[in-house]
Amino acid sequence: MNTPDQSPLGKSSAYQTQYAPDLLFPIPRQQKRDELGLTGTLPFFGVDIWNAYELSWLNMRGKPQVAIATVTAPADSPNIVESKSFKLYLNSFNQTRLAGPDALLALLRDDLSNGFGAPVHVSLTHPEDYARLKMGELDGVLLDRLDVEIDQYTPSPALLSASHEEAPVEETLVSHLLKSNCLVTGQPDWGTVQIRYAGPQIEQEGLLKYLIGFREHNEFHEQCVERIFMDVLRQCKPSQLAVYARYTRRGGLDINPWRANFSTQKPSNLRGARQ
Repeated sequence: MNTPDQSPLGKSSAYQTQYAPDLLFPIPRQQKRDELGLTGTLPFFGVDIWNAYELSWLNMRGKPQVAIATVTAPADSPNIVESKSFKLYLNSFNQTRLAGPDALLALLRDDLSNGFGAPVHVSLTHPEDYARLKMGELDGVLLDRLDVEIDQYTPSPALLSASHEEAPVEETLVSHLLKSNCLVTGQPDWGTVQIRYAGPQIEQEGLLKYLIGFREHNEFHEQCVERIFMDVLRQCKPSQLAVYARYTRRGGLDINPWRANFSTQKPSNLRGARQ
């Protein structure tokens, strides 16, 4: 069973420029879900949306080609793929000759599906379509407007509360102050998080303090979002909950996990200003 400390993270790596699918390093999701008490049927569904901005290969005449790849992996797949290994794998196409974009897509789908342990969706945006790409920010009531005093930088679920004696509400809350750290290297991961829910109204100051509490917390992006989801679900008891985080890119990759427990539209993949 692969563990994060066995991954390429924090280690010198020789960049292979010929196709090498064995560079992908899967890590079982269940290792971290056990910490959250998640066994059996998951209390959420969702996806991890990856955007790869540094993708290049050669056509059969040796001319470089470029594209942006978007990979969508289901949250119930057995594995995540460690991000540095993902980058190394993508770089292995740099000097690889392929018959065309369809040949590249076929390899990406097969290799990444094997890595995640479940079918993934892969699409390419080619240079002639770059101008059509749009940007956008996650909508919602901005928690960052609150003037809070902070003295704790590890996540504390006890900060979360909701007005169970009042009428239920439906609202969307957002913060740009999410920061966590890589589980292995401690490098900072910056993100914007959106919480959409229905149920007892969540106390906003406590929620903001809780989210800021990830500032010195070491976990991968997907694990942070699942921790937020479970802590809010258990402490505030909403009837409906969705948590979506847009993280800034590192090594040409951004990762955007989304978890929900009610029927709702899959989130937009609009790139934020910091991405």
